[in-house]
Amino acid sequence: MNKWKLYLDTSVISYLDQKDSPEKMQETRLFWNKVKTGVYDIVFSDIGFKEILACTEEKRERLLEYLKEIEYTRIDLNHNINRIADKVIELGILKPKNYDDCQHIAAAIVSGCDAIVS
Repeated sequence: MNKWKLYLDTSVISYLDQKDSPEKMQETRLFWNKVKTGVYDIVFSDIGFKEILACTEEKRERLLEYLKEIEYTRIDLNHNINRIADKVIELGILKPKNYDDCQHIAAAIVSGCDAIVS
């Protein structure tokens, strides 16, 4: 059986340390423990790194440490991702203010992921 290829958006990493939402944090940590076993092929993109780098220094360092715990394929932003993100907006699926989310969706499509985990 082939492994599922999962695209992780930044919220997954963020909820590993979301003390103001203990239930979501616990669920995310259970999922993360499975990810660390290598049961999934993981994709993470430059969009996620851009969002992490916008965090405070303390949070940024914590989130980057979490990413060091897993193996993943990093996908760079490219013309195809931006073209698909633009199409998501053009079709009215999301609004321009959610362009980063459109890029996450597009990165998952370009990477051939089976699902997006958010």
